[in-house]
Amino acid sequence: MGQAMRGSIQGAGLLALVLVGSCSTGEGTAVRGTEGAAQYADAAVSVVPLDKSGNVPTDATILVAARGGTLKSVTVKGRKSSLPGELSADATQWRSRGTALPGASYEVTAVAVNPSGKVTQTVTSFSTVKADKSFTIQELLPDKEMTGLTVGVGMPIMITFDQPIADRVSVERNLVVRTSKPVLGAWHWFDDKTVHFRPKTFWPAHTKVRVEAHLAGVRGGKGLYGKQNRNIHFKIGRSQITRGSTLTHHLTVRRNGKTVREIPMSAGQGGTWKYYTTSGVHLAMSREPVTVMTSPGIGPGSAGYYQMTVYNTVRISNSGEYVHSAPWSVGSQGYSNVSHGCVNVSPGNAVWFIDNTLIGDPIIITGSPRKLEPTNGWGHWQENWRQWLRWSSVKYFTTESL
Repeated sequence: MGQAMRGSIQGAGLLALVLVGSCSTGEGTAVRGTEGAAQYADAAVSVVPLDKSGNVPTDATILVAARGGTLKSVTVKGRKSSLPGELSADATQWRSRGTALPGASYEVTAVAVNPSGKVTQTVTSFSTVKADKSFTIQELLPDKEMTGLTVGVGMPIMITFDQPIADRVSVERNLVVRTSKPVLGAWHWFDDKTVHFRPKTFWPAHTKVRVEAHLAGVRGGKGLYGKQNRNIHFKIGRSQITRGSTLTHHLTVRRNGKTVREIPMSAGQGGTWKYYTTSGVHLAMSREPVTVMTSPGIGPGSAGYYQMTVYNTVRISNSGEYVHSAPWSVGSQGYSNVSHGCVNVSPGNAVWFIDNTLIGDPIIITGSPRKLEPTNGWGHWQENWRQWLRWSSVKYFTTESL
């Protein structure tokens, strides 16, 4: 019943709400007393959902209106949560923001005052629809443990849920991105449990970012509701973009538009498809002082099998590609491709690169016939903006101010 009333209010305005249950003396009716002083009827207050309504949707807007006076205060309180709201400029209307918890009871208390200063209080209650099951965020990146608080200009925001989400629109519109500089961006669903955010272009350097997942009570599907809210905040660092070519065998590192390092490299030798370094916009995914590498798809005892310990590595994909120290191939670096797919650099350059790379820094490789897939690691920038938007439920938006 509360949902149907909500729809009628949106169509006809709050006037109809105020007329129902208002005092019979009419709005602002003044009665002349025996001593000539004007007396006013009590302010009348109406609330939607109606008193003692049940099975109210968790995302229903609570509407409060005063007739013959103004609202001094409105509170909507439950045992575990309260709903904030906004008062209109003329203080005659109030509407809630956010979502209520499922299977919860709430009490609405509205205090109004008429023109003569008389205060009246109205108290109503309602209960929300019950949840069959709940969902929560299983992983939210970037986080402090994995990436630190400062990340590169290519860093996506990545959310993984513990349950499949059917109502993507409801969930996505409750994911708020706030930034210190305006940024145009969009969420992108990779599957029913995974949604990521990236800007249209790389983040502006030194942007502060806050992600607010207002999911408590949000509908994720039939009988499925969010269990809790989550927030993270991080900062975009300096702009550092590394570009390399498997044809010229060099990496060029540019920071804030200026070249800071030229690094000879050796890329994948090819021959077999898996031994090509992928071309595309990679992101630095991890920085590892020591990595044990094994031959992909080849077990011990088979021809071509290897297992080796490699130092000062920066991971750039999920298919086993790193920028790493390779003292055994220094003579080929800058001249030819001899690796099994990684980007080999000298020990000294590897130390410099790992020390000067942030998680999320773009590392762009060209020249190889093997293309980086958008789902290989953090290959988000492999999709152009139009392709990225195809998998967004509410399309793009400019971030809210931090």
